[in-house]
Amino acid sequence: MEGFCNALQNGDAEGVEKYFTEYLKRTISIRDTYIKKERKENFYHGILLGILGFKERWGVSSNRESGEGYRDILIETDDMETGIVLEIKYAQEGNLEAGCKEALEQIEKRNYEEALRDEGIERILKCGIACFKKRCKVMFSD
Repeated sequence: MEGFCNALQNGDAEGVEKYFTEYLKRTISIRDTYIKKERKENFYHGILLGILGFKERWGVSSNRESGEGYRDILIETDDMETGIVLEIKYAQEGNLEAGCKEALEQIEKRNYEEALRDEGIERILKCGIACFKKRCKVMFSD
């Protein structure tokens, strides 16, 4: 999990994607996502919260109000120099790139980074993660 968290903090989309995909392949069954479409995101959201719990000194919050909506996951690193906004999407038809773009657009449109800016954090990474069964794609914007 250290590799995943380091890649996330560094804005390394390929690294995050690699570690998360490996984790999904090792741990889940595609039957785990055999639930209603609107609940599939919640499954991956929960997995990510579990992984992020590895970093005991990071501030990790879930589904809190920020900007003009409720962002999925917000992270403040232990040095308080970096903030990360994660938005997760389930790519129903397997179009992972479109899912990432939708997530990043939502972060921008709803101003989810506002809470981090209010804390004085200047380096804010916006991360869209799209999942489909045991695969994922990750994109960052700043």
